[in-house]
Amino acid sequence: MTIALLFLIALGVTSLGVAAYTFVVDRRRQAMLERALGITDAEVSRRSALLGVAKKKERRASVLKQLPTGLENSKFTQKLVYAGHDGPTAPAIFAAARLAALIVIPTAVALAMVSAPLPLLLVLVPGAALIAWILPIAVLERLVRARQDRIRHGLPDALDLLVVCVEAGISLDAAILRVAKELSFTYADLSRELLVVNRKTNAGVTREEAIRGLWSRTGVEDLRSLSTSLIQTEKWGTSITKVLRVAAVTLRRKRRQHAEKRVALAPVKMTFPLVTMILPALFIIILGPAVLQVISSLAAAAR
Repeated sequence: MTIALLFLIALGVTSLGVAAYTFVVDRRRQAMLERALGITDAEVSRRSALLGVAKKKERRASVLKQLPTGLENSKFTQKLVYAGHDGPTAPAIFAAARLAALIVIPTAVALAMVSAPLPLLLVLVPGAALIAWILPIAVLERLVRARQDRIRHGLPDALDLLVVCVEAGISLDAAILRVAKELSFTYADLSRELLVVNRKTNAGVTREEAIRGLWSRTGVEDLRSLSTSLIQTEKWGTSITKVLRVAAVTLRRKRRQHAEKRVALAPVKMTFPLVTMILPALFIIILGPAVLQVISSLAAAAR
């Protein structure tokens, strides 16, 4: 018990040390970035005085920046945008969740197995730490794939509605807004991205940049090809309805092929549970009475 308690104390001290080291490294990186940009403390104070109305927001942002994220320029920031979490606090929240999982899960495992032998603890606690490190990343990847699948599934229907609106004489910007409102219940993620495109064009952003941003915020390759086609159509003055109709047919065909592929993979995915769970139970039910009868017959003959 004493050795296990000492092990838990050492684990807690190590976790706090890692958190403190990450915090110091993050603050040092921010200081180096400010020096590289030529931002002095006096200039920071002057800007804070000029922006006194937003002092609460700045204070909250400074607190979030002081969190040991280390993720502002990493791949996780883009993954969070792909998952639909594009707010300024998303990287800090994700980093805090990873740190909390890294501390809570191994500690919970160690407390639950406090009476276990020390060699078993030395195996379980690092394993729990590894799972706690990988689990948030796996959940984020799952959220990204699910959101991309939802957007990919709703694209053909959205393009059909765009074709109808454009052929009715509505401009492309108004058609995007109308389709976004129509799809707000069935395909909420795609509707949100179309609304972002509409807001950007209304704010003065060029349509080309707004359409390109549609792909950069989702990571869906179908949107990349679609945005390229729309930009070329606008540059060369060709019919946008033809481009939208061809893209809708192509995406619907790809959606059907993807569904057929998943159906074809279903028997392969069912092989493992069939062999490990269903067939043994089936053999026991079918052959169990015969085996018992053979054993009893052999025992009677031996007597």
